[in-house]
Amino acid sequence: TEVVDVFSRRVLAHKVAITLEACHAREIMEQALARHGAPEIVNTDQGSQFTAEEFTRVVLQAGCRLSMDGRSAWRDNVFVKRLWRSVKYERVYLKAYDSVSAARADIAGYLAWYNAHRAHSSLDRLTPMKRTSRACRN
Repeated sequence: TEVVDVFSRRVLAHKVAITLEACHAREIMEQALARHGAPEIVNTDQGSQFTAEEFTRVVLQAGCRLSMDGRSAWRDNVFVKRLWRSVKYERVYLKAYDSVSAARADIAGYLAWYNAHRAHSSLDRLTPMKRTSRACRN
């Protein structure tokens, strides 16, 4: 589960969990809100972890509008889908993890690298961090 800023493609918070329970989505949303403040809109797919009251309550109490993709409408959440494609093909499929904790640590390292060093053609070859810092200066 992750929270991604659509403007910069920056991963604001994430957690590698072995289940799709609402508690994980809630925890990551709370982490992103505490670190980065409340966005105007939070967009998710219609997975059970995001439709659960445990998650939606956190989003709505933060003053965010909750937007959910249409059923089977993968294009609605393309930034998150593209992120996980990168994670899988640039990292996970190249490794053989000995444990879930090893996978968590490695993916966390990859996401830190992704934010700081992975340039995006859609961002004029900027990294997510550079896109964020340029926007903050303007």
